[in-house]
Amino acid sequence: MDDELRERVKQEAEKHALFNALKHDSDPDVGAIMGPLMGENPDFRPHGDEIPGVVGQVVGKIGQLDREARRERLAELDPDLVDELDADDEGDEHTLPDLPNVDDYEPIRLRAAPNPNGPWHLGHARMPAVIGTYCDRYDGEFVVRFDDTDPETKRPDLSAYDAILDDIAYLGFEPDEVLRASDRVETYYEYARELIEMGGAYTCDLPAEEFSELKREGTPSPNRDKDVDTVAEEFEAMVDGEYSAGEMVLRVKTDIEHKNPALRDWVAFRMIDTPHPREEADEYRCWPMLDFQSGIDDHLTGITHIIRGIDLQDSAKRQQFVYDYFDWEYPEVLHWGHVQIDAYDIDISTSTIKELIDAGELDGWDDPRAPTLQSIRRRGIRGEAVVESMIGLGMSTSDVDLAMSSIYANNRDLVDEDANRYFCVRDGQQVPVVGDEKPTAGSPPLHPNHEDRGRREIPVDDAVLIEPDDLPSDGERIWLKGYGCVRYDNGEFVVTGDDIDAVREGGVDVIHWVPADDTVSVTMRTPDGDVTGEAEPAFVDTAVDEMIQFERIGFVRVDAHAPDRSVVYYAHD
Repeated sequence: MDDELRERVKQEAEKHALFNALKHDSDPDVGAIMGPLMGENPDFRPHGDEIPGVVGQVVGKIGQLDREARRERLAELDPDLVDELDADDEGDEHTLPDLPNVDDYEPIRLRAAPNPNGPWHLGHARMPAVIGTYCDRYDGEFVVRFDDTDPETKRPDLSAYDAILDDIAYLGFEPDEVLRASDRVETYYEYARELIEMGGAYTCDLPAEEFSELKREGTPSPNRDKDVDTVAEEFEAMVDGEYSAGEMVLRVKTDIEHKNPALRDWVAFRMIDTPHPREEADEYRCWPMLDFQSGIDDHLTGITHIIRGIDLQDSAKRQQFVYDYFDWEYPEVLHWGHVQIDAYDIDISTSTIKELIDAGELDGWDDPRAPTLQSIRRRGIRGEAVVESMIGLGMSTSDVDLAMSSIYANNRDLVDEDANRYFCVRDGQQVPVVGDEKPTAGSPPLHPNHEDRGRREIPVDDAVLIEPDDLPSDGERIWLKGYGCVRYDNGEFVVTGDDIDAVREGGVDVIHWVPADDTVSVTMRTPDGDVTGEAEPAFVDTAVDEMIQFERIGFVRVDAHAPDRSVVYYAHD
């Protein structure tokens, strides 16, 4: 990051931090402003690893100002933001807008309707994060309905049902009700029969291409005027599996001349020859299309508000025809745009990730290179950090960008105080340590803010390992953290006896290190690939699942200890 960009980051961060602090009447929070900052400034994203540190400095300065000084400074930087603060409802501090007409419903019920064709990628987290937050706000009920009525194109993965529920729990929410649409096929049949009796549906044997041509012209299918008894008989034949895929469908009778061709006599049921992977549903061959199945279920399960992508606006319009036939009231609908996530070279789609796993290019859904919830969970990123970033995106109908750096900043705030510090050296270069009064050990603190936790003892015999980039020029001094000041002289570190003023006043750099002997070999799994290194002896006493910080490297989650090597997963810097 060059000086010009750094200055821009500071200016933009200051505006966002001041606005955030004034809006919530609290000290600014790095995590809360990272999302808006990166979303509004796409050119910042390539520097996502450096920006939280710059933002942190800005936030620290603003934390020292009182409310009046913050307001005056924001007025200097951006008077429009002050006007926006004044226009806001003083009692409303929610990032998400209020749900419409909440007083008309008791209780509020929202649903997530995942297709269980695989565990969740990061983009999937937005729905449960928003739904769970709304349910908490309104004391509402959270329904999870697995929309698994397509056993062919989006074939369910039997392991995904529990994996998705685990992902929801990881995000901090517990559904009040869990349903599988493939358990409810008989219910959909019953409502199809009622619709047929009303004259609201008909069986159609036209090839799809032929019907599409008629539909574009606004011309009805010759099947449209079949009598009810014939339609009912042919539908029962569909239910009994007497047709093959493509031979017969059941269409909802709408308006064949509707201005939107997508709404004209849409398919409610079709034949699928491929058996469902669930044993409980493997005999069905007549399956509902998602718009029919979902519309019926939303009514029967009492869903009051639906949140769906802006690209699915036609779904509500199709389902409204069914609701009109049954004289049902359609739920409130909110639409949003798609989430685009940076920092990954992999296409964020379930099918793509599955292909890479099957090809052996990824080790599994929790591979640190995979853009999945299982992956970031294994890296030690808390669900709360993900939820906070997703909520920060709001409910815009435009596509929005999520910077992973905002999740990392949120997580850093959550884990920093609890994470003990250790040294780990990558590609270690051995340097002898000499001097008449050299210490026999270093003793850095377990945590710089918690002296009560004690210190680690790191023995130093004849040499230490440092990272090659930290090697000073000949004659230059350097501070081995927790050990003391040394001067690099003819390939050796000579202990100088200087005190900490060498760092404070003399510009001496502080580096981490480990002893040349008695280290713990470590493999660090990162989104960019595996990295090996040597950790200080005390690291072996860390617990599996513990979050620690390798100083000057980043936060990691301890994954495994073995006699010859330990494994950690890198979270973020």
